[in-house]
Amino acid sequence: MLQSFEQMNRRFKKWLWLLVIVGLVASLPVVVQRVQTEQTSKNVEFVFDYRDLVDISVYKPNPAAYINEQLDRLKEAGVQSMAMFESSLQEMKSARRIVLYNSNDAALLHNKVANPNENYTYLLFQSQEDERELSPLIEKTFIQLGINVRLWKFDGKNGLVIETPIESALMKSMPQDPIAMKQLRDKGFNIVPRLSDSSLYNQKQTEELLKMYDAIGVTRILFDGESVKGFNDDVEMNSLTAFADLLNKHGIGIAAIEGLKAPQKGFNKLAYLTKYNVARIHSIAEAESFNDPKVLGDRLALASKDRNIRMFYLNATVKRDVTKSEIVDSVENLIHSMQEPGQGLAKIKHDGFEFGQAKPFQIEDAGWQRYAKAVAVVGGVALIALLISYFVPYVMLLVFIVGLVGAAGLFAMHSSLLEQVLALGVAVSAPSIAMVLAIRRIEMSAIDSSLGSRLSRSVMLFVRTVLLSLIAVPYVIAFLNNITYSLVLTQFRGVSLLHLAPLALTALYVFLYRGESVFKEAKRWLMMPFTLLWVVGFGVAAIGGYYYLSRTGNAGNVSSLEQMFRYLLENTFGVRPRNKEFLFAHPLLLVGAFIAFRYRIGQFLLIAAAMGQLSMVDTFAHIHTPVIISAIRTGLGLGLGLIIGVIGILVWYVIERCWDAWRPKLKQ
Repeated sequence: MLQSFEQMNRRFKKWLWLLVIVGLVASLPVVVQRVQTEQTSKNVEFVFDYRDLVDISVYKPNPAAYINEQLDRLKEAGVQSMAMFESSLQEMKSARRIVLYNSNDAALLHNKVANPNENYTYLLFQSQEDERELSPLIEKTFIQLGINVRLWKFDGKNGLVIETPIESALMKSMPQDPIAMKQLRDKGFNIVPRLSDSSLYNQKQTEELLKMYDAIGVTRILFDGESVKGFNDDVEMNSLTAFADLLNKHGIGIAAIEGLKAPQKGFNKLAYLTKYNVARIHSIAEAESFNDPKVLGDRLALASKDRNIRMFYLNATVKRDVTKSEIVDSVENLIHSMQEPGQGLAKIKHDGFEFGQAKPFQIEDAGWQRYAKAVAVVGGVALIALLISYFVPYVMLLVFIVGLVGAAGLFAMHSSLLEQVLALGVAVSAPSIAMVLAIRRIEMSAIDSSLGSRLSRSVMLFVRTVLLSLIAVPYVIAFLNNITYSLVLTQFRGVSLLHLAPLALTALYVFLYRGESVFKEAKRWLMMPFTLLWVVGFGVAAIGGYYYLSRTGNAGNVSSLEQMFRYLLENTFGVRPRNKEFLFAHPLLLVGAFIAFRYRIGQFLLIAAAMGQLSMVDTFAHIHTPVIISAIRTGLGLGLGLIIGVIGILVWYVIERCWDAWRPKLKQ
């Protein structure tokens, strides 16, 4: 019964391969539109945190002059925009625009005894300009919060009494400092407001605020805190939709902060409602702002080229320099990272980018894409069924039919889940099938000891295996061709499975599927004596596997030596190939095949070599990386891996010849 099923499945295998090819062809136009989308946003914007500059000025003998001087230097260095948080009494105090007192201090100023039943905030303006610009702003803010405000004078200066404790008054937020905003605009800076969701959403106030932003040329807002403006009141007031309508009306977009532990609440919904008028922003944290300018310069260039970053947020801070016996700031270091010696801006410009206010990607999404993706779904299910057929031949057609039904059901319930499941399934299937067929090809070949024959066959096997693995790439791009992946608003799940499954399936095939039957091979392995060598082997494999998984994804730690090597590759080739591909996995596939054509035990090396095949596919699964960059990275890895692999083959062949010559003498 099983034999008849197996024979029937074998007859249909070529038809499934035909469906895979048709799906591949249907995916290619989607890849083209993805590339076109990636070419539509070329502006890179540098944003400096103005509050950091104000905080640093506190440590300077002439704060106002320091701020003015650094603004000129930052502008000349290439910073186009200044981020401005919502203002507060604390920020106005740091900027020397106001002086604050509590009730006790105010009473002492008047040589009076403090009223024990009063705990208010007393505020004096430092100049008439400060009073003219800030008094209406402060009064309006606190009155809207139900807090009484009245006039106060002392020593010829005007001020206010805010009838709330100073600790509470300092926490209240208000629109950006108009005096600072004017100063920044006069110096040619664009403004990037930072808005919080700390107060009750008010549509009228928000309309006035965005109207003012529009008038001064604001094109993008950055949110402060763990949620976007309007999120906390969205259930009761539908505030996110109302806020999005205002953003669309005034042509203002939003910025997605890279590297957050958790996305800002409400951001994805707001991004959708603003038609993805979103730019990704990468931050140089305060603690990092003192790093080597060359390292920071390379980091800026890599982020824009490799991760679709279009905004950079520069933070600055101070530290104690014991060698100079003074407090120094990191503004100078950040300037050096952008200019000499870091050359961050020059490298970004060299990569084809321009400097200006960041613009969103113009999404190329033709109506025919849905039909192309539907064809790709059929081809993807066929590829997954083919993988299963190499391990359980008689269920191939059943898996294919069930897969199509399941895909239809998933599409109806959760289309994005279908995209991720199929992308993961195809990404695992193609390299796994490629490795299985490589092992089969070796098993079917005659034992050979000549250099030329084995070398040519190894290279041909390498090329064939690579081409089969790369079948997955157009499928993965087509399934994940959504702007939410490019902006990392949605992430491709299952990366750990992708890094393990092809290795495990290749190992399974090498250990159990090369003999007369799976059961006999399993019994043979189980009956083998368990020696110390096995224990050592398992230990080495476990350590290697742990290290391999620890380096998977973006969270892995990199040594300083490896970091230097990465920079060397980046500066040499322009795009850094993956070390594990060209230094290890690709050469191992070539050397392993060369050995296996004479000594079948060499096939065990192909288990680790599968790492290179899955890594190529994984490179294209990083949707926030442009397709062209991924293609160059993969091509460089293959070319360098081929060269190193051929060198490895020649070294092994010399060892072989030496062994062949010395073995008879050793036996004697």
